[in-house]
Amino acid sequence: MVTPSYTIVCTRKELVAPNVYELRFEKPAGLLFKPGQFLLFDVPLVQNPTDIQPRACSIASTTDEQDLLFVVKLKQGGRMSEWIVNILTVGQVITMKGPFGLFLLRPNDHNILFAATGAGIAPFRSQILHALKQGDKRAMHLFFGVRSIQDLFWHTEFESLQKRHSNFHLHLCFSGEHPNVAGEIGRIQKFLPHFIKKSESTDLYVCGAPDMVTDIKKMGLETLGLPKQNVHAEGYI
Repeated sequence: MVTPSYTIVCTRKELVAPNVYELRFEKPAGLLFKPGQFLLFDVPLVQNPTDIQPRACSIASTTDEQDLLFVVKLKQGGRMSEWIVNILTVGQVITMKGPFGLFLLRPNDHNILFAATGAGIAPFRSQILHALKQGDKRAMHLFFGVRSIQDLFWHTEFESLQKRHSNFHLHLCFSGEHPNVAGEIGRIQKFLPHFIKKSESTDLYVCGAPDMVTDIKKMGLETLGLPKQNVHAEGYI
């Protein structure tokens, strides 16, 4: 089966935290995706625009939003990072393919724990907003880990969701300096275990830096006793 390819127009490029860009694009007609999936961008090498390679980005927008939303953490020397900083501009037309991926919410009655660091929060925005709009009543806890308050983004939207939906809870975790906002001091791994009541009825979804994903996945399986089928992980580089 041939993977669909689309041309899309960049409508927004904004630095929302140190080394973190929010990108928005017009959603092309005919694009269908599920919350949690990703798209592949055709990314040229800054030094040689004819050298093009795909780079994956999780879709942060919901299926009914009018544009496509992404968030990218810059990586020193990274192809996509250099492309975003030096080439991508609002109004530019680019090519992408997809959607891909099976990082989807399972249809059950389990409590849900989301664990994200940095740009790993992208698929969870799509999943959480979609689920709540559909009337999902499962208990949902989102653990969003960053180093300091300067690294936060999108938290006000999740705080608003928390006020409107009694089954959704946001937990900000700061691994570095003490913030002047409500939150926990320490890594996600320190607080997440307290929210697992029955391992067989809890689903854990993890997305972020590979080391964090590996650590929390191992903790979920070996320390917290979650069944393998209840642990779902997606890493990025």
